[in-house]
Amino acid sequence: MLQDERHSRILGKLKKNGSVKVTVLARELNTSESTIRRDINELDSKGRLRKVFGGAVAIKGDIDSIERDVAQRNQINVEEKEEIARYAASLISDRDFVYIDAGTTTERMIDYLDKKNVTYVTNGITHAKKLIQKGFGVYMVGGLLRPSTEAAIGSTAIDIIQKCNFTKCFMGTNGVDVERGFTTPDIGEAGVKSAVIKQSYETFVLADNSKFGTISSVSFADINEACIITDIPAEEKYCKATEIREAK
Repeated sequence: MLQDERHSRILGKLKKNGSVKVTVLARELNTSESTIRRDINELDSKGRLRKVFGGAVAIKGDIDSIERDVAQRNQINVEEKEEIARYAASLISDRDFVYIDAGTTTERMIDYLDKKNVTYVTNGITHAKKLIQKGFGVYMVGGLLRPSTEAAIGSTAIDIIQKCNFTKCFMGTNGVDVERGFTTPDIGEAGVKSAVIKQSYETFVLADNSKFGTISSVSFADINEACIITDIPAEEKYCKATEIREAK
């Protein structure tokens, strides 16, 4: 395969998924990892992508206010989300009182939960259904339902959350930035997320590598308010700002 064709395929995958891994590209393009690394280095030098450890992420604009629906987001970075979800689920202990945020990565956590002596709270419709089907005790936070994320938001949801004292919460995010913190496109969802974090002893934000360097419309927490669980080693500036755990 010619270099121009490889570059086109790499950029095409970035446009679709937001991030790529060297190992996956080498397999799909039937070439060596060293060749893919050289391609990524060249595209990075031209400003076509941003090189990260183990792969590359798409160049983002200053503010990303577009939110894909659940079906679309479920098709993005599937392997990375599975790794993160599996690791996050392993952090839950017996007798925990856990909040699981609405989101496609947090939803995947439920497949890996095995401790029955745990109480769960969620604002995700699909999350609540899956938790019940697995035999867990679960409270569904009420409120206004957002079709795009299938999440309950608003003052009713926040009133319920403010009465809870969670041992751990697992949150989704649309963006991670050192200065702007964790961000989401919707002000209603930001309010719920902020309320949950204030009521939690430990906070974990699940973010695949494509979320780093992205800023969405509304900030819901400073970066140092949560431990980030991600799929590849983060850049030094993020590691200095908060605790980062690589899903393994």
